[in-house]
Amino acid sequence: MDRLVIKGGNPLKGEVTISGAKNAALPIMFATLLLSKKTILHNVPDLKDISTAKKLLEILGCGIKYYPEKKICVVEPPEFPELEAPYNLVRTMRASILCLGPLLAKRKSARVALPGGCAIGSRPVDLHLKALKKMGAEIEVVEGYIEARCDRLKGAHITFDFPTVGGTENILMAATLAKGETILENAAREPEIVDLANFLNKCGAKIKGHGTAVISIKGVEALSGTTYSVISDRIEAGTYMVAAAITRGEVYLKNVPICAMDAVFEKLREMGVFIEVLDNDKVKVIGDDSIQCVDIITQPYPGFPTDMQAQFMALMCTANGTGIIKETIFENRFMQAVELMRLGADIKIAGDTAIVRGGRKLKGAPVMASDLRASAALVLAGLAAQGTTIVRRIYHLDRGYEYMEKKLSALGAHILREKDD
Repeated sequence: MDRLVIKGGNPLKGEVTISGAKNAALPIMFATLLLSKKTILHNVPDLKDISTAKKLLEILGCGIKYYPEKKICVVEPPEFPELEAPYNLVRTMRASILCLGPLLAKRKSARVALPGGCAIGSRPVDLHLKALKKMGAEIEVVEGYIEARCDRLKGAHITFDFPTVGGTENILMAATLAKGETILENAAREPEIVDLANFLNKCGAKIKGHGTAVISIKGVEALSGTTYSVISDRIEAGTYMVAAAITRGEVYLKNVPICAMDAVFEKLREMGVFIEVLDNDKVKVIGDDSIQCVDIITQPYPGFPTDMQAQFMALMCTANGTGIIKETIFENRFMQAVELMRLGADIKIAGDTAIVRGGRKLKGAPVMASDLRASAALVLAGLAAQGTTIVRRIYHLDRGYEYMEKKLSALGAHILREKDD
């Protein structure tokens, strides 16, 4: 197991290129289970979760090759597929549940282990199963596996209790091969869902309304393959913007999905961080000691993303004043707070609310990562802290940030990956 050793206190300076979006690449990879011909995907990041998805698709019968130096993934759909997604893979990555809808729609049967992933809350899949049942699937949960079957899924009018990202993606994919039309109301609106729908439409699907709360899908008989480029990662972009601000540095970011960054831009500017959009995908970020704490409420897109909450908490620890963070998406997503306090942060937690008193001089210490975004927050805090910070359990980080220590080193950070004791 690896760890990161960070000697903080250096302002970051230079240019960083944002990678492809993990949360777009994964559902698109699982969507290839719906297809009848080869697909070539570009801008696929070299991440642990991508490797896990590749292994799972191979188990399900796909021919798949990934070229990390080119960020290209080539997928051949299975001629004689397996229909079981085993626990030993699904437990490590929650997105594995996204093979359920495609398998059921294309192969009429699926056996998928209940998912795992980061320990940030229960994130139940009942909304997925309820919607698939409404489309005609018979579903049982047996010994930790979802067992589903159908003759052919049928279009249905589905209203989600809340805008679930995974549920929207799973049903969106399943509906492409269903008989008739499916309407999804209170659908999630994230850019990654738009990217998935754009990919499926390029393969021959008939999807409208993606990016809004109401999506319509007219089922087709078959979907072909295509060549497609995955969007850039808005959360990685936001994380490096915070890295510039927390170190009081000056960083240029390339390949930024600017149209998806409004909520993050707004809060950073409210804090006093200088942000200049230079062209269609390039942003300049400058931080200084005048940065102020703000109040944040996480919300479904286009609101402030829960995946940026931990990073902003780290930034607010070093800012002036006091800020309040209210987490409305996941019930267990302040796990980074205790570790930040080991670095000298002043944070009080009360249920779904965190009170952050800024103006602290963080000092390096050993810390332990609990999940993907908490890992990023601890790295950011370590960059700002005086002395040495050691971040353990960084396998979480490797799930969602491509070459993070290399990118930060290129910006002038003193950060090394080492084998842990």
